Amino acid sequence: MPAAEIVVIPNGALAANCYLVICPEQRDCIIVDPGAEPERILAAIGEHGARPTRIVHTHGHFDHIGATEAVLAGLGQPVPVAAHPADGFLYEPEARAHGALFGYPLSEQLKVPDEDLTDGQRLAVGALEVEVVHTPGHSPGSVSLLCGELCLSGDTLFRRGIGRSDLAGGDEEALYESITTRLYTLPESMVVLPGHGEATTIGEERRDNPFVRA
Repeated sequence: MPAAEIVVIPNGALAANCYLVICPEQRDCIIVDPGAEPERILAAIGEHGARPTRIVHTHGHFDHIGATEAVLAGLGQPVPVAAHPADGFLYEPEARAHGALFGYPLSEQLKVPDEDLTDGQRLAVGALEVEVVHTPGHSPGSVSLLCGELCLSGDTLFRRGIGRSDLAGGDEEALYESITTRLYTLPESMVVLPGHGEATTIGEERRDNPFVRA
């Protein structure tokens, strides 16, 4: 399997990371967590000659899904939106409306996922394969995405930090379990691409994360 080409697009008032995971051979890609600034996301897709085949949400918080409708409209062709069903309540208008307080406008027609993500599922992206790992705690339906030597951890694990567990549906015990049993068991050299902030590695976080050490 070729190494994925990754484009990082920090966006929005809460500086969430949107990622393009691109197959270098076929240029197919998935758009992970389009939260805000859809024009920048669409521009990056064009600049890299990528062909989106799916939008994937690592979880349903507004800063990670808020630009989904605008990105879909700008693509010019329909692609499925995939998320874990346990986060379904976060796609309700009441949950999305909270984002308006932070400058995340609501679309007139809110998009709900077309596809359910499941633990262990493998998504084809051209010649790439992306594995879904259910990592609940920050939200019930949080997932991490594995692609070769990369782990897109959403808001489960950050560089020297972890996701909040005090939001609706959060579970501190489940978060710790997800990190220690699902992520810290990955190879130490694996690069972690978090939902906010800079990249890190599994090994670094096992040694130096002040919240959860191996």
